[in-house]
Amino acid sequence: MHSESARASSAAEARFRIDDPNSRPRLVKVVALDRPSQAVVERLAQDQCSGATFLIASALAVEPQGGGQLSMQNRLSDLAGHPKQLLDEINGADLLVMVATAGEDASAAAMIGEACSRKHVMTSALVLGSGAATDAALAKTLAQLRPWALMLVAASSDDYIADMLSALRA
Repeated sequence: MHSESARASSAAEARFRIDDPNSRPRLVKVVALDRPSQAVVERLAQDQCSGATFLIASALAVEPQGGGQLSMQNRLSDLAGHPKQLLDEINGADLLVMVATAGEDASAAAMIGEACSRKHVMTSALVLGSGAATDAALAKTLAQLRPWALMLVAASSDDYIADMLSALRA
């Protein structure tokens, strides 16, 4: 009787093998939501060898346009400061990771999260400085991110962010 490994590697079983790679790389967008997280995202962009795109949300106007509707024409910017259209960046993305700092304004998450929701793009949020922040500061940031992130991580160290992006295949 042959072992399971021997049967799986037999010529008869070879016809069932899929010769394509296990999965395709993800198209990941990483967005800094505030100034302190912008510095971390810029450092990550230099260290990363992946295909992730790194953006800054400081150019977003986070106020809803007339009648409470969110405007999808608002822009992000790349790390060089070139404006980017929010919907253009979200189209085709597999995952959008928002990076915020505990205690800072993360209100841009609402507009980004709404756009991702409409386009069925998965979202994650990473909160920096959670170990040093007060409970009130952390709670403020988490409250702004929680409705818009399918996965929310409070990181005690900036180094954790690179590890998390790697785990997400960014």
